[in-house]
Amino acid sequence: MSETICTPVVLTVYIFTFLIGLPSNLLACYTFLVKVRQRPTPIDILLLNLTISDISLLIFLPFKMLEAISDRAWPLPPFLCPLTSFFFYSSIYISSLFLMAVSVERYLGVAFPIQYKLRRRPAYATAVSVVFWVVGCAHCSIVYIIQYQDPSHNSTAPYQNTSHCYEEFTPRQLLILLPVRLELFLVLFCLPFTVTIFCYVNFVRILVALPNIPARRKQRASPSWRVYTLLLSTLNAALDPAIFYFSSTAVQRAFGKCLAGLWHKLSAFVARCHLPCLTRYREGGREVEAASGDEAEGSTT
Repeated sequence: MSETICTPVVLTVYIFTFLIGLPSNLLACYTFLVKVRQRPTPIDILLLNLTISDISLLIFLPFKMLEAISDRAWPLPPFLCPLTSFFFYSSIYISSLFLMAVSVERYLGVAFPIQYKLRRRPAYATAVSVVFWVVGCAHCSIVYIIQYQDPSHNSTAPYQNTSHCYEEFTPRQLLILLPVRLELFLVLFCLPFTVTIFCYVNFVRILVALPNIPARRKQRASPSWRVYTLLLSTLNAALDPAIFYFSSTAVQRAFGKCLAGLWHKLSAFVARCHLPCLTRYREGGREVEAASGDEAEGSTT
């Protein structure tokens, strides 16, 4: 009964994340690419990498949708299972690392504005990004290590003769997998989560205490729901563009232009659809008036 209820929920989350996250992340990625090519800043480099991480998850998310539709069975070729798992988990953990880096960058800019401004360099953000990608991908390569770790038991190894993806393991495989999963939880989730919470709590506290910043600018820099969005890791690919929006004025302008363009096209489409109807309505009105005039002349005669 629980699996029957869980499958529609999982599928709904995947569809929502894909439909909302893919266009918004593509738009954000284009905006950050333009900014980094013109005048790179550490925050733009970090947000660009965060966007790329989310896009990599969204590209493989349709495979997870098919898995949910098939009631957690794997209907695709076996080689796609570890590949999908690798990008799916890598993106989640790498995104948590970059969210931590963004929170640290924001906190240092408010807590130590002069010292940090003198020492901030785009090269540092680039180096940090490379380290995060290497650490995240190296840890999540466990999906491939587990696949080929126990060749003498291929009949029970995941991705081989089983209908489920990355769920059934031999005892020998679990001896490697369970410690790695514990390390993933501690290093790539608990540590970034703790650092992020610390930075944003103090970030908001410092901003609220500053007397010379208008209340509107304080709310713009740190909305109260930002901390809670970090808890929803399942929807991070769809929620990250909201963080991009409040973190970069360029993204705000890009989103505004995009929405204005869509509204203009929608208005033009609606106008084109109503124009023939309006023309026919006016022509019909003229015919009625002409008929009424003829009847009036006939009655007078």
